Amino acid sequence: MSSPTAPFLSLTWTDHVTGQRGFLVVDRLVRGVSSGGLRMRPGCTLDEVTGLARGMTMKEALHYNADNRYVPLGGAKGGIDYDPRAPEAYGVLVRYLRAMRPYIETFWTTGEDLGLTQDLVDRAATEAGLVSTIQAVYPLLDDETTARRRLTDAFAVEVDGMGLDELVGGCGVAESVLTTLDRAGMPHTGTRVAVQGLGTMGGATARFLSRAGLTIVAVADIKGTITNPDGLDVETLLAARDPYGTVDRAALRPDDHESAGDAWLATDADVLVPAAVSYAITPDNQLRITARLIAEAANMPVLPEAENLLAARGVTILPDVVVNSATNAWWWWTLFGDIAPTADEAFTHTRHAMRTLVDQILSRAETDTTTPRAAAHAVVADRLPVIAARFDWHR
Repeated sequence: MSSPTAPFLSLTWTDHVTGQRGFLVVDRLVRGVSSGGLRMRPGCTLDEVTGLARGMTMKEALHYNADNRYVPLGGAKGGIDYDPRAPEAYGVLVRYLRAMRPYIETFWTTGEDLGLTQDLVDRAATEAGLVSTIQAVYPLLDDETTARRRLTDAFAVEVDGMGLDELVGGCGVAESVLTTLDRAGMPHTGTRVAVQGLGTMGGATARFLSRAGLTIVAVADIKGTITNPDGLDVETLLAARDPYGTVDRAALRPDDHESAGDAWLATDADVLVPAAVSYAITPDNQLRITARLIAEAANMPVLPEAENLLAARGVTILPDVVVNSATNAWWWWTLFGDIAPTADEAFTHTRHAMRTLVDQILSRAETDTTTPRAAAHAVVADRLPVIAARFDWHR
C-alpha cells in the first residue's frame, strides 16, 4: 500500500484524573473526513492505533465503488489505554471524548471497537457535548435528516436477539470464510471452526458460520476456551454472554469442555477466527496451529513474523482489512442511502460485496503468486490514485 511516512494527525492525550493515556491517529482525510472506531484496552499504544488507522484507509479504499452514493473517507483510529471493565472506565471515556470533541466535530467519525459498545460510546458522547460521533460526515450528505433517520432505524433492527449493527460484521467475516471454502471446493458441512472471542464480531461470526453448516468446535473468552469436537451449541453460548462476550459457564452442556485460554490455537479445526485482540498469534505460538485457514476478524491479530512462518507452512490468512471491513462499510451504505435500514438489504448487500471483494483478493494473490494480504495492498495501491483524483485528498 502506498502510504505516507507519517499520518495526517497523531496525538496523545493524558487523563488528568487517572493519568492514563489515549490516542488519536488520522492516517489521511478524503473529502475532509476520516473514519475509524475507538477502542479501550489495557496496554493500548500509539503504534497500535497508528497501524489501525492505516488499516482503516485500506478498508475504505477496498469498498470503493464509483456507482455508490457512499464514497470512501480517510482512515483514522482512536485508542485508550485503560481496562473497560474498571469502575472508572466510563469517566475516562467521557473525558477522552470531551478532549477529542473538536476533531469529532470536524473530521473524525468514530464508533465502537474493542472493549466498547456503540450504546456506551453514544451515551458518553452525549455527556461530552457531542451531537453524534459521526457528525463530521453530515455536511457530505444530500439530506441529513433522512440519512440520520435511516441509520437510527437500522440500529433499532434486531434479528433473533442480536442487533443488526452487531450482525453485519460477522456476516462479512462468515462470507469471507465461505467464499474461500467455495473456491477451494471444500464443503461447508463438516468444516470445523475455532473462534477466539465471542463479543460483537466473534459472536456474530459464530452464528453465521454455524447456520451455514460449519461446526464450531471451540470458542475462547477471557475465562478460557470452551470446546466440543462434536460442535458447540452456538445460540446457547450467545444467550449466556455478558456485555464483554464472556460466557456464563452454567450454560455449558455436560459434553462441553473447558481448557486454557490459548487452547483455541491448537484445536483440531480447519478454520481459525481470531476475533478478539491484536497480536494474538506470534512467531512462537503459531507452531501450535494446525488449521489451514485463518480469517482475521480482529484487527491485526497475526504478527507479521508469524504470518510469514504460517504462509511458509501453507496456511492461508485472510487479512483483517478485508475480512472485518463490512461493519464500517454498512454504516456508510446505510447513511448515504445505498441500502435500506433492513436486515434483508444489509445481509444481501454485505454478502455480495464481501464475496466480490474476497474473490478479487484471492484471484490477485494467485495471479501475483503472493499472499492475500499482499494482494489486498496491491488492490488498494491501484484504487488510491483513482480516489485521490476524484476527491479532495489530504495526507
